[in-house]
Amino acid sequence: MTFPVVGMVGGGQLARMTHEAGIPLGIRFKLLSDTPQDSAAQVVSDVVVGDYRDLETLRAFARGCDVITFDHEHVPTEHLRALEADGIPVRPGPAALVHAQDKGVMRAKLDAIGVPCPRHRIVSDPTDVVRFAAEGDGFPVVLKTVRGGYDGKGVWVVETAEEAADPFRAGVPVLAEEKVDYVRELAANVVRSPHGQAVAYPVVESQQVGGVCDTVVAPAPGLDPALALHAEEMALRIAKELDVVGHLAVELFQTRDGRVLVNELAMRPHNSGHWTQDGAITSQFANHVRAVLDLPLGDPRPRAKWTVMVNVLGGDFPDMYTAYLHCMARDPQLKIHMYGKDVKPGRKVGHVNTYGDDLDDVLERARHAAGYLRGTITE
Repeated sequence: MTFPVVGMVGGGQLARMTHEAGIPLGIRFKLLSDTPQDSAAQVVSDVVVGDYRDLETLRAFARGCDVITFDHEHVPTEHLRALEADGIPVRPGPAALVHAQDKGVMRAKLDAIGVPCPRHRIVSDPTDVVRFAAEGDGFPVVLKTVRGGYDGKGVWVVETAEEAADPFRAGVPVLAEEKVDYVRELAANVVRSPHGQAVAYPVVESQQVGGVCDTVVAPAPGLDPALALHAEEMALRIAKELDVVGHLAVELFQTRDGRVLVNELAMRPHNSGHWTQDGAITSQFANHVRAVLDLPLGDPRPRAKWTVMVNVLGGDFPDMYTAYLHCMARDPQLKIHMYGKDVKPGRKVGHVNTYGDDLDDVLERARHAAGYLRGTITE
C-alpha cells in the first residue's frame, strides 16, 4: 500500500505538530525548511533546506509530493499559481490563501459577502489617516501593513498623524481600521475539505498579552449560545465562500453591544486551536491533514467541559527540562508541548494544555505550569 506524501512549506512548530498528527495514519511528510534547526526539521525525516520565495526551489520541492500545504501564509501568491498550473494540488489554494496574505483583499471580500468587520479602508499617507479618523469617532486608529504582519508585528495603534508615519516606511499599502471597543477576543476554528465537508470547533476565548496570544479557554466562558452558533456559522460560511481547504481560524472581536466582528483570518493550524491536541476528539492538526488529503473529517467535539491552553514563552531560564519534575509531579494530567526552539525572552517555545470540570482550577494549573517552565514561578 502506498501512503501519500504531504509537502509542508515552512519548518515551524505548526509543521512539527501537523507532522505528529499524521504519524498514526502512516502519512509521510516532506518539509521545506529555512534551516536544519527549525522546529519541524528536527523531527521530519525528509527535509529540504531552501527559500520558499524562490519558484524553482518550490517546484523542485514539490516533485514527489501528493499535495502541498503550509505552516505560514508567506509564500508568494504567484508562485502558488505556478505550482497549480504545473498540476500540483495546493491546499489551501492561492485564490483562498491570498485572503490570509493580504488584509486589504480580505476586507474587500468579507465586505462583498456581508461579513461584519471593523470600519476600514486603505490609506495613502498620514494625512489620509487623519481623514479616516475624522470620518468616524476620531483617534485612536489601528494601522496595519496589508502583508507580512503576525503576533502584533506590522500593527500600530496611533493617536496622531505624527505617530502614523511609521507604517508607511515599509513601502507597502497600509490598512486603517477603527479601534473596536470590545469585551474580549474570540476565535472560531473550522476545517473544510475539497469536496465541501466541514466541521466547527467550539468558539474559544483568546487572551492576548503584548499582541501575542497568551491563554486560550475552550469553550469561551459565558458566551451566549446563539452568539456562539452565529460565530461558528459565519466561520463556516467564510470557509465556503473563499473555498478554503484545510484549517481556517477566524479571529473575532466580541463587542460591548453584543456583536462579533472579524479581526483576522489564518488558513493553517492556529494558536487558538492548540487546545484541541488534548481537549478535542480530533485535533486541528489531524483534521488539517485529513482535509488536505480529502479524507473524511474527524469529530471536533471537546473531550472535557473546559480545556485551557497557555503559551510557554522564553524567559531568563533556558533549561526548561529541569522544571518537568515539578510540573509533572504537581499535575499528572498536565500536557506539555515543546517546540525544540532555543529559549529567548518573549519567544514562543511551547505550550501547555490542562482540562477538567472546574474552570478556575484548570486555569490555575495551566498558568502555574507555564510560569514555572518559564521561571517566573518558582514554587
